[in-house]
Amino acid sequence: MWPLDPSLKEVLGFAVGCRVLTLVLQAFFNAIIPDHRAEAFSPPRFGPSSSVDQLVEGLLGGLSHWDAEHFLFIAEHGYLYEHNFAFFPGFPLVLLVGTELLRPLWGLLSLRSCLLISVALLNSLFSVLAALALHDLGCLVLHCPRQAFYGALLFCLSPANVFLTAGYSEALFALLTFSAMAQLERGRSWTSGLLFALATGVRANGLVNVGFLVHSQCQGFFSSLTMRNPLRQLLKLMGSVFLSVLSLGLPFGLFQYYAYTQFCVQGSAHPIPKPLLQLALDKGYRVAEGNEPPWCSWKLPLVYSYVQDIYWNVGFLRYYELKQVPNFLLAAPMAVLVAWATWTYVTTHPWLCLTLGMQRNKNNKSLEKPDPGFLSPRVFVYLVHAAVLLLFGSLCMHVQVLTRFLCSSTPIVYWFSAHLLHDREPPLRSLKTVPWKPLAEDFPPGQKVPRNSIMGLLYNWKACSLVTRCILGYFLTYWLLGLLLHCNFLPWT
Repeated sequence: MWPLDPSLKEVLGFAVGCRVLTLVLQAFFNAIIPDHRAEAFSPPRFGPSSSVDQLVEGLLGGLSHWDAEHFLFIAEHGYLYEHNFAFFPGFPLVLLVGTELLRPLWGLLSLRSCLLISVALLNSLFSVLAALALHDLGCLVLHCPRQAFYGALLFCLSPANVFLTAGYSEALFALLTFSAMAQLERGRSWTSGLLFALATGVRANGLVNVGFLVHSQCQGFFSSLTMRNPLRQLLKLMGSVFLSVLSLGLPFGLFQYYAYTQFCVQGSAHPIPKPLLQLALDKGYRVAEGNEPPWCSWKLPLVYSYVQDIYWNVGFLRYYELKQVPNFLLAAPMAVLVAWATWTYVTTHPWLCLTLGMQRNKNNKSLEKPDPGFLSPRVFVYLVHAAVLLLFGSLCMHVQVLTRFLCSSTPIVYWFSAHLLHDREPPLRSLKTVPWKPLAEDFPPGQKVPRNSIMGLLYNWKACSLVTRCILGYFLTYWLLGLLLHCNFLPWT
């Protein structure tokens, strides 16, 4: 349970304020700007729409665009179309739980309106809790309350802001992932494994998180390795690694098995309403009734790989086309930030990186008592995780999703940004006791001293370094521009 210290209260207040502002701005932008006619998934609505439903759609409709429509459709109708299996069931199941909590409103609202309200409330809650979890994780790993505090504040201004509020799974995934990391830092491997497994049920890239469990187990193995019964210790390590892989892979495997029973086993498919069946005929969507899909005959029938390949053209270097240059430019700031973080860390701790964080150079006394913050040796495994995600996302994914992909999966984005701000801004470095209140003498005479350090930098913008301006400018620009574009069916990250 998180201690209620001043910095935590400040993170909580700032996170809530940012979520409320996001909801207000998306409603405003959605109202004054006509939606772009995008070629996106748009299933038909069922039943009459009341005035209350229209009000909910007007206030929260901006949260249902692009991939959010898939999650809402799955929560309302289930996995009827083959391409629905690109979206994991964790978030739709949570939305259904949210609609159950809104049962008193069922007489006034349609199921879709209840789902929209659940999206707004639950993702706002998940985003706030994710900010607190990131603060907690930062305190455990960085041993620098100030950088942990700044990183949590930056998460509230995440470039992936709109996806942390809209009907996407990013907010829930970030909460589960950051919480699992914090539990592992506390030595609670079973709780951490459970949270990581739940995260895998939300997004496919949760499978990569098995590296944290394996690295932790290998560290424990090497630190306790003795000449007595080394074979027994090795077998114990192999067993724990196998259980980790099994537990994190189980949600993915069960989801693939469910798809197999629906599309590859005769007579197991659910009936499809006529309007949705007509949509499948018009758009060419594959349903369970009909010809057996090719992936059913594979040795390892994975519908997820097939859907990503056939429907979204996801694969190694497939996105490297001249027409995709704007999308590469859109993702460039995030790619540069993570690459910069990787280079900074590797050049600072080359020996630590060569030994995969398993041991330290005995001749280097600086590693015996490492400086707190981003350059701490404990950050190594998180940096490797971020670098792997960056490499995979850059080479094998639609590159424009790199921003939200990294912002919801790794704390490195926020820790390195906090490190840069802390390193280049004297007012932040001068904080000695209270990490959330800058000293008055660090600001021009007569200027109000803000409690929030990041807001303090914004108030004192002209005095900030170029690096600080670039980082805060990038975060704020994407924070606002994402709302403006995404909520009106315009392409974004």
